[in-house]
Amino acid sequence: MANADKASKLENARLGRELVAQLDAHRSADVSAGIELRVGFLLWPTFPLLSLAGFCDALRHAADIGDQSRPLRCTWTLLGAGEAVEASCGIAVPVQGLHGSPEQFDYLVVIGGLLPELDSVDRRYWTYLRSASAAKVPLIGLCTGSFVLARAGLMQDRVACVHAFHHEDYKTMFPGLRAVTHRDYEVDGDRITCAGGVSVLELAAHLIGRHCGADRASKVIHQMTVSRRGGRSFVERRKALGYLTVDDRSVRHAIVLMEENIEAPLSITVVARMTGTGVRQLQRSFLAETGLSPKEFYRLMRLRYARWLLLNSDRRVTVIAYECGFSDAAHFIRDFKAMYGMTPGQTRTSMPAHATALDSG
Repeated sequence: MANADKASKLENARLGRELVAQLDAHRSADVSAGIELRVGFLLWPTFPLLSLAGFCDALRHAADIGDQSRPLRCTWTLLGAGEAVEASCGIAVPVQGLHGSPEQFDYLVVIGGLLPELDSVDRRYWTYLRSASAAKVPLIGLCTGSFVLARAGLMQDRVACVHAFHHEDYKTMFPGLRAVTHRDYEVDGDRITCAGGVSVLELAAHLIGRHCGADRASKVIHQMTVSRRGGRSFVERRKALGYLTVDDRSVRHAIVLMEENIEAPLSITVVARMTGTGVRQLQRSFLAETGLSPKEFYRLMRLRYARWLLLNSDRRVTVIAYECGFSDAAHFIRDFKAMYGMTPGQTRTSMPAHATALDSG
């Protein structure tokens, strides 16, 4: 068994290297074409280190071929007052001063700090932020960066994506502004906001795909989402389901809601209401974006996740059925066989554990 596990891990590693090589091969010749994405990070004191590290690492993987980490297609610059800015965990991060024009960046990303300390910053922070806005540089608020943008008066008539933990704080501090939760990020013109945490990877991949191409975004997703056996983590579920990109905001929101509610599926009526649209409009939008109705898409999503669990965990079929929102194992087995042409048990015994390494379906 130990030798089999070792062989499986080696094979998975080989397949992973092959996938990265395939993705790099798509546009590796374009490395000499120049920088495609320039990002400045304005670090507020007591900012969360995870948001900075996640976004920067996504840029690092997209910027070069293989794992060489050269900033050839993407660049990132850390900005703040003084020589270093201390993160909320106590680690001091060296920064460049707040000088030079913000117009050098395609995006200025504001990573906010702890709420009680948002206003206790050098006034040069506010000056630099407002100069970026005046220069029409798109602004991104990560974590409480949305609060910073709102405090600077830069979120009027805009919708902010905030963490559910801080939703009431946002409504209290900015009663005239709108905010949403339970999604990865919100794009509202030249204002983009993200709740933070692992959602920054979703946002980074979106921007990388827009500026550098789908192959770069796919490489980021592959390199940075590592599944964990035995857990139902966000990255495990997203790796299982793939990374479908859609343009329609209501469809994108609906898909996130579906992903978050696989074990206890929502009715399409509820999904439509939570996305701020009607059932018929949501059906038309889904058909236009995916070729499927919302109900069919939701069912496919649950079956795909079930298949991934069968091949990547030792959970019993009955347990997987319940985790994927089926009322009983018989119903699950019938739907699964209709979809994949074999029963869950046959799938598990006939395919190697690494079968989904290059197959998201």
